[in-house]
Amino acid sequence: MIGNTILLALREIRRNVLRSFLTILGIVIGVGAVITMVTIGGGATLQVRQQIASLGSNMLIVSAGKRMGPGQASSAALFKEADAEAIDAEISDIAAVAPVTTQSLKAISGNQNWSTSVVGTDNRYLRVTSRVLRTGRSFNDGERRGGAAVCLLGETVKKKLFGSQEALGERIRLQKFSCEVVGLLEGKGQSSMGMDQDDLVVIPLRTFQRRVSGNQDVSLIQISVREGASTDKAKKDIERLMRERRHLGPSDDDNFTVMDMKEITNMLTGTTTILTALLSAVAAVSLLVGGIGIMNIMLVSVTERTREIGIRLAIGALEREVLTQFLVEAVVLSSFGGLIGIFLALAGSVWLSAVLHVPFVFNGGIVLVAFLFSALVGVIFGYFPALKAARLDPIVALRHE
Repeated sequence: MIGNTILLALREIRRNVLRSFLTILGIVIGVGAVITMVTIGGGATLQVRQQIASLGSNMLIVSAGKRMGPGQASSAALFKEADAEAIDAEISDIAAVAPVTTQSLKAISGNQNWSTSVVGTDNRYLRVTSRVLRTGRSFNDGERRGGAAVCLLGETVKKKLFGSQEALGERIRLQKFSCEVVGLLEGKGQSSMGMDQDDLVVIPLRTFQRRVSGNQDVSLIQISVREGASTDKAKKDIERLMRERRHLGPSDDDNFTVMDMKEITNMLTGTTTILTALLSAVAAVSLLVGGIGIMNIMLVSVTERTREIGIRLAIGALEREVLTQFLVEAVVLSSFGGLIGIFLALAGSVWLSAVLHVPFVFNGGIVLVAFLFSALVGVIFGYFPALKAARLDPIVALRHE
């Protein structure tokens, strides 16, 4: 019964291929757009998570001043290296602590120059930020304690100053002093904020304080929490310790900020999720338009086939059989549209992922939901025309020209 009804539906669709295609075009666009938006949105979310994870594992960043809003912070006294050592000594579940201070300087080698970020820190910075040396070595104890003129180059700075030439062992000039390149850092690419993570020169903290800043201040303290430990607990312990070290009373507000990278991850992924949902909702409107198109064409089909329906009813066909035939036609039409939309969406998602440089994340759940929803559209919008066909009076239908 059902098999014969499906065959009849396929025969009617083949009879008017162009009209059938135009009818399901709204379904194709709707299903394709929804799947594409969700797939690209999922890839963008994954990329944000990966890029933030690349900044450092379970990282906390302590900065001076109270954060007032996006991109704003109140001014306050900077830290000292002793603050970082106190965190390392007194807070449990800490994997590494790196005092960090930065300044934008011009790096010069021969006739090449490049404005870059110079970072004063120690070897723990590599562990905290999950950086790896591609070649060379890190700072030895003598260089770190004595403030030696040595440096590590990010991949971008190396390319700008040396191109394809060997940089290890060469000297570059930073402002008014020169330093020897003892190591090259592995590339990390752009961050989720669009910043080049490889555009930096790392020098010992003492060197930075003596040759660049001229003071003992530390602008940031970057902290890596041990794997499996609670970053929330570590954050609270650090806040308590820093309040003590900065001599803040019970009624005083914090003049520093402890930022958990997981908070940034949740904020950015939440934003991409909301945008994906909004774009998908807009795209889903096409499914409604497609459903209206199916209802319209099925009503036209009922009018065109009124005499055929009358003959079927006159020779003994039941109303439910006529109802089923037209309902199956609508569902087959919408299901075909769903399948075509899925194919185009997956192909388009692969292409867009390559163009936008985001991972392709196949979401089987949304593909299944989109297909079932396209079939449901056929049921909902095909029911009224099918009911109209089933309730035709055979005598009136046979007289129809």
